Amino acid sequence: MDVALTLVTVVAIAVVVTALTQRFTSAPLALIAVGIAGSYVPFVPDVELSPELVLIGLLPPLLYAAAIRTSLVDFRANKRPIALLSVGLVVFTTLGIGVLVHMMLPVDWPVAFAVGAVVAPPDAVAATTIARRVGLPRRVVTILEGESLVNDATAIVVLRTSIAAIAGTVSAWEVGLGFVVSALGGAIIGLVVAVVVGKVRRLITDDITDVAVSLLTPWIAYLPAEELHVPGIDQHPSGVLAVVVAGLILGHKAPLIQSATSRLFERTNWSTISFVLENSVFLLIGLQIRAIVSDLGEDDLSVGRVIAASIAVLVGVIVLRAVWVFPATYVPRWLVPAVRRADPPPPWQITTVIAWTGMRGVVTLAAVFLLPEETPHRPALVMIAFVVTVGTLLLQGLTLPAVVRGLGVEGPDRHEDHLQEANVYQAAVQAGLDYLEENERDRISDSVMERLRQRATDRSDAVWERLGGIDTPSAQYSRARAAMLDVERAEVLRLRDLGTLDQSVLQRVLDALDVEESILDRMSEDETTADRETDLRPSTGKGPCEHLAVCGTPPNPNTPTGCEECLADGDTWVHLRLCMECGHVGCCDSSPNRHATAHFHESGHPVMRSFEPGEAWRWCYIDNVTG
Repeated sequence: MDVALTLVTVVAIAVVVTALTQRFTSAPLALIAVGIAGSYVPFVPDVELSPELVLIGLLPPLLYAAAIRTSLVDFRANKRPIALLSVGLVVFTTLGIGVLVHMMLPVDWPVAFAVGAVVAPPDAVAATTIARRVGLPRRVVTILEGESLVNDATAIVVLRTSIAAIAGTVSAWEVGLGFVVSALGGAIIGLVVAVVVGKVRRLITDDITDVAVSLLTPWIAYLPAEELHVPGIDQHPSGVLAVVVAGLILGHKAPLIQSATSRLFERTNWSTISFVLENSVFLLIGLQIRAIVSDLGEDDLSVGRVIAASIAVLVGVIVLRAVWVFPATYVPRWLVPAVRRADPPPPWQITTVIAWTGMRGVVTLAAVFLLPEETPHRPALVMIAFVVTVGTLLLQGLTLPAVVRGLGVEGPDRHEDHLQEANVYQAAVQAGLDYLEENERDRISDSVMERLRQRATDRSDAVWERLGGIDTPSAQYSRARAAMLDVERAEVLRLRDLGTLDQSVLQRVLDALDVEESILDRMSEDETTADRETDLRPSTGKGPCEHLAVCGTPPNPNTPTGCEECLADGDTWVHLRLCMECGHVGCCDSSPNRHATAHFHESGHPVMRSFEPGEAWRWCYIDNVTG
């Protein structure tokens, strides 16, 4: 009963604190602060954040929930920077912090490197949560997500190798072989689990059962990997990597192996689970402080020395990330022209933001407790892990929004997003209409054909209409239909309260109304109505733009067949823009090379026009206004 009450209390406090603080400050920091204060309240019981709880109970579902939301296509497209951060940076940080700890504390090299492995991986939750909230470019978010999904596996492998070295000697070839076994074995197990679970889920026709299988999948991947040991090698496949691989593949294959209803249920369930676990974890981190400070009093190291070492390691992890990120970003492009052509170097502002997103979290605090009890100065090492976790969340988490604004880093172009969305809808609708004409014309009446055509085109028309930023027919329809649904639901509830009709029948009607309301003009599941209204209007609030006002008839395009620079270099583009002054055709910011933006910076011509079929919107680079 005490355990159940504690769990309910932790979750309730986490939900309340998050709801009250997320609009004003970072929810993870607020939860840690509440946890620290709560740890010193007499009637609050000691809550131990054990390694088993984190590595088995919390980490698999959190990683799986993140993996099924991560685009496998984007992950593959950014595999080089993800590998450099999730593997190269973790090893680099482990070595650098290991040297620092060995210099400042009387510990052996294996213990020092173990501490380095503990503090090396940034947190999967904190980094991406803050990155999305501040509106970073989509590729940056993808890289940070990919890093945080894989770096835990790298850090845990290095940590276990260091712990084995504490107990005895580990040769270099054993370290390398163990790493290969862990990484390759984890990936293979994740792939096998994804294939097997995917085949099973194809056979399931009940949506609730399908979602239940989804909820079990993280442990189906994690536990076998952790229990499988290769004879003669003190290492086993990475359960963390198995969960990530399984999640990436199953998320990518979801439209093929699940029904639409099942996918909606799965997203809702995993979003709820992630919300509860993520926020509870940060509260639990704060609740550890009293026990950590108490244990520190039993260590023979002075408090001043421990504090100095903790601050030094905190500064070290921040500096080492920057020292790694900048050369890893630019040096390969300087040395290998093929890499530079395939992936042009990002602006230094983007690299700076990636270097500053190194917040640590629950894995760091849990991993330090994997150190054997007999490890010299273990309480001091636990304190170091806690200071690094809280310090990075405080320093980098709180300042990241200001850094992003100060560097002028902008998030995804909402107009470009909606243009792409409209094109996708248009292509999909055309495919559906073609099928209708070829296969159904002689089998259904003209009135039904007209209804199907209208229904098919409504969604794509709504996206095109929204690009104008006005009260469109689709918006009017959505608003009026929502009001009608409220009245209809009220009438059904009145009939229900009379008690004269079968309740199961009434519930089916209510469910149907709920489904219609949930999909009513739902253009993007990640955007609220308020977001859409705000994002698609002029962002500066300056009123009419003088540059757009004086812009007249578009000039003849210099290169009607595509982007001028891309055609010269043999590159490809996504969308095109036409300069309203000189007729230059350049690729937009959704294309890799961003030649339209580069043309503005070179020429100073402020207005570009969309150069895509059926699009006439214009963009002023100076006032950031669409017209």
